[in-house]
Amino acid sequence: MNYKYTPALHKIRLMKGRIKVIPGGSSAGKTIAILMILIDKCIRTPNLSVSIVSESTPHLRRGVIRDMLNILKDTGRYRDSQYNRTNLIYEFTNKSYIEFFSVDDASRLRGARRNVLYINECNNVSEDAYTQLAMRTDMDIYLDYNPSNRFWIENVLISPEAEKLTLTYKDNTALSQTVIDFLESKLELAKTSDYWTNWCNVYLRGLPGVLEGVIFNNWSEIDTIPEDARLIGYGIDFGYANDETTCTAVYKYNNDIIVDEIIYQKGLSNSDIANLLKDNNVIGELYCDSAEPKTIAELKKYGFSAYPTKKGPDSILHGISLMQEYQLLVTKKSINIKNELINYMWKKDKDGNSMNVPIDIFNHSIDGIRYLFLMKLGKKSINAGQFTAGKAELNPKNRITPTSTYRGVNVVNGSNPFFKHF
Repeated sequence: MNYKYTPALHKIRLMKGRIKVIPGGSSAGKTIAILMILIDKCIRTPNLSVSIVSESTPHLRRGVIRDMLNILKDTGRYRDSQYNRTNLIYEFTNKSYIEFFSVDDASRLRGARRNVLYINECNNVSEDAYTQLAMRTDMDIYLDYNPSNRFWIENVLISPEAEKLTLTYKDNTALSQTVIDFLESKLELAKTSDYWTNWCNVYLRGLPGVLEGVIFNNWSEIDTIPEDARLIGYGIDFGYANDETTCTAVYKYNNDIIVDEIIYQKGLSNSDIANLLKDNNVIGELYCDSAEPKTIAELKKYGFSAYPTKKGPDSILHGISLMQEYQLLVTKKSINIKNELINYMWKKDKDGNSMNVPIDIFNHSIDGIRYLFLMKLGKKSINAGQFTAGKAELNPKNRITPTSTYRGVNVVNGSNPFFKHF
């Protein structure tokens, strides 16, 4: 194979963040580029330890291990005596090494430290596994994935150490014309098909895809609350030992709704809730779960304008339909609200078809927001009317929009010499 200095390789090399988050479409050249960078680092830096991790050992063997060995062989740098096939470690002559292991080996997750970490297709790895690996890495972290659905990566991007770069097949100039023609042939199908529209967004454009059956895809992220946004009130859902107590501030901004996470915590007593509300300068109307009248009464004693939510027939579906009528703007810091919106879905029957009933998880903040919608943004008569999951999913107004406002690096114009060792 002829390894070229592609735009993908150039852009990744320019990344400055310690945690390099690299989503991308199919054939964007992410894996090859990262491997070439890691091989170059090992050749240049004695005693460097690099861990390459994925969901399973077969996945590693089919993908990054084969790719790395091919790079070494095709560039004349492979030495069979330096590759330990049993432990999946390749050691360089300067004592640097690249090791491969899967997240299903718990002892490796909590084992020795490393200098550099690369998690290949990190969307197939749990957030806990990532956290265990990251906390034992003292230099660069590379995370790549196809954005076929939303997952914990949004939590990583909150870190000031994180930098995001989205790549597409157009960044891979080593790609054959045959593959390019195949990928671009799907653009015509996308003109008349929601399936192929989603496919093209993920695999051609590197944009987040839609989970089948997700209830809310009418949301995007906003950095901060604009000064001219108008506070409507707060939605509160009560929990304790097993469920989180949540409080969400809801604002009207032009024709959109902004939601901002204030409280998301288990084990809060009524006095704890009151103290947190005071600490966060919560002043305004609080719309709460009517199933907790004693808690509402106690909040009133603390001086808050707390009200029970009036619930009519099918109030859950009615509240959902009200929330789907607006574009929801979620503040960047509202990690738990984003996680709920990503995972709140319709139940499925035994045949895998969406039912007209939402799951009863990933809904603590959503329930509080729904209470406010019912009380402040719904009709005077709380009546669900007719509402079906199918109609909601096919509503063009609720099609997914890119949620990330993070930007990739600005690539500097001009020539850049290829690696010294390649």
